Amino acid sequence: MDAQKEALQRIISTLANKNDEIQNFIDTLNHTLKGVQANSSNVIAELDEEFDGLYSILDEMKESMTSSIKQEQAHKSQELQNQLSQCNNALENSEELLEFAARSLDIKDPEEFSKAARQIKDRVTMASAFRISLKPKVSDNMTHLMVDFSQERQMLQALKFLPVPKAPEIDPVECLVADNAVTIIWRMPEADNKIDHYVLEYRKTNFDGLPRVKDETCWELIDYIKGTEYTLSGLKFDSKYMNFRVRACNKAVAGEYSDPVTLETKALVFNLDNTSSHLNLKVEDSYVEWDPMGGKGQENKIKGKENKGSGQITVLKNNTRSGTPSPKRTSVSSRSPLIRGSRDRFTGESYTVLGDTAIESGQHYWEVRAQKDCKSYSVGMAYKNLGKFDQLGKTNTSWCIHVNNWLQTTFAAKHNNKAKALDVTVPDRIGVYCDFDGGQLSFYNANSKQLLYTFKTKFTQPLLPGFMVWCGGLALSTGLQVPSAVKMLQKSENGLSGSASSLTNVTQ
Repeated sequence: MDAQKEALQRIISTLANKNDEIQNFIDTLNHTLKGVQANSSNVIAELDEEFDGLYSILDEMKESMTSSIKQEQAHKSQELQNQLSQCNNALENSEELLEFAARSLDIKDPEEFSKAARQIKDRVTMASAFRISLKPKVSDNMTHLMVDFSQERQMLQALKFLPVPKAPEIDPVECLVADNAVTIIWRMPEADNKIDHYVLEYRKTNFDGLPRVKDETCWELIDYIKGTEYTLSGLKFDSKYMNFRVRACNKAVAGEYSDPVTLETKALVFNLDNTSSHLNLKVEDSYVEWDPMGGKGQENKIKGKENKGSGQITVLKNNTRSGTPSPKRTSVSSRSPLIRGSRDRFTGESYTVLGDTAIESGQHYWEVRAQKDCKSYSVGMAYKNLGKFDQLGKTNTSWCIHVNNWLQTTFAAKHNNKAKALDVTVPDRIGVYCDFDGGQLSFYNANSKQLLYTFKTKFTQPLLPGFMVWCGGLALSTGLQVPSAVKMLQKSENGLSGSASSLTNVTQ
């Protein structure tokens, strides 16, 4: 009976998963169908625009060439009209002179005849009829303005859709995820010298495998990439995966997207647990600041309350830097029920706040930046049973490095109430590396990746990031992967942490 029930449960689970896959595929098909309709309308509109552009160019060219013909016609007509006018005048004068000469033949008086003959001779000598050119200045030939568009017609008839670039191919093996950057490398399935640039799109997701239509963030776009690789840097890896896709573009059209690739980008993300913080600390998600007046008037509100969690959250809301509850504060409060509400708020001189996420395995990294005028602070880790009066590094269940800028600067590693002075410059940012399974807690100069100190022990309980601050503030950066330089240093670090032996122990 039990075996049948288990088999049926497996069948139900398989069917449910298959139904989910089919529903996701249906959503994809519907989304694609809408895309076909929308994109068809878009390309028709673009085709109309391109042909309208061609028509416009042809109309302009026709108008310009017609104007040239008309200008030539006007010029030749004017020249011929001028010649006509001159010839008509010359002919009229010549006919008049001819008539005068004919009449002169009838003159009987020799003296008058001689006078008339001289006048006719003088007038003939000056007559325009003997000076004008009897050749047209211009011809009626207009063949120099003829056109032959047979070649252009063939070119227009050869118009066709521009070949669409093929989809690029992304090889996940060649892609690199390191140092909070992702390098995507792709190639074309065949050479294409028409490609002008590439478009890369990416988005964060918590789903392994192909992207989903529903429940996904929008694609973010990087355009005009000239090469066949691109590095996204400065990322916060607060999702398990990232989807990537790329497409090629020529001068007029973009090709299809490559098959999407999913790369794992998970890293430890945590906030500060304000329900654990000392009342003299103002706490935001990733920022803690000393407030000397924070505990005044608040202690009476939580005195005698059995339900520490509810009392502490109330105090927190009054203690937030902005004076209003943070929306994230409410959502984070449910992340670690085993931590929240199960411990007292730090008090006395333990100006401490813990992280809200426990580490039970794996290798993790985060960074802390202190205000320049911060008088005293500690960065480290502790078991969750750290007492409310305990200070980081002064118990056998906490480890830290401590910076004291009061009167004179001291820099030390602390554990089990023992301190070891560190003869290095205090960095602007401190990187914390925790290898839970390897029993190692290391601190680095986050800028240069110089190793500051390493604790080696065997962690027997879940660890919580811990922070102490007095007269100043600390800013926290999480969602960071273990830097490559830190990984390399860890491999060759064995000989560097021997000086930590006096602070190294195995806590049960």
